[in-house]
Amino acid sequence: MTARIVAIIGLAGLTAGCFQPMYGDHKFSGGPSIVGKMSAVDVLPIDAPNGTRLSRVGGVVRDALIFDLTGGGAPAPTAYRLNVKLTANQTQVIIDIATARPDIQNYGIDATYSLIETATGKTVVTGQTFSRVSYNIPGQQQRFVGERGLRDAEDRAAKVIAESIRNRLASYFVAGT
Repeated sequence: MTARIVAIIGLAGLTAGCFQPMYGDHKFSGGPSIVGKMSAVDVLPIDAPNGTRLSRVGGVVRDALIFDLTGGGAPAPTAYRLNVKLTANQTQVIIDIATARPDIQNYGIDATYSLIETATGKTVVTGQTFSRVSYNIPGQQQRFVGERGLRDAEDRAAKVIAESIRNRLASYFVAGT
């Protein structure tokens, strides 16, 4: 029994060097790391009408993407451009039967994105993602609380969108598909 455990630990130790963290700083093959490739992505400003809620949400998504792709450091020379388009919606989930006012609403963002290689102008990745979050509306007397709930829901949905896009780009840079 002890020999089996020692053999299993020994085999696990031999294979431990074969794995590389996805977000590691260097590759065994000597090519650029995923961190270097992701920091070379230029996130274009997200187009939305000025002064709208979607304009603010677009800024939050863009800022989150820039931070997620660069890790907060300086970006590398641009090798890719990321174009993101957003649409938002709200739906009432629960309505108070006494007042006919919404108690809980869902806020949703749908995003389409494309990654374009700057050297060739070729689109290498396209995709769609979405996020749905709920928030409470505590009543007519506390209307500012409802507004803040909506803003927090927008921020949470924006972060989910940014993480989803970052994960898809990381998958592309690792696998090439």
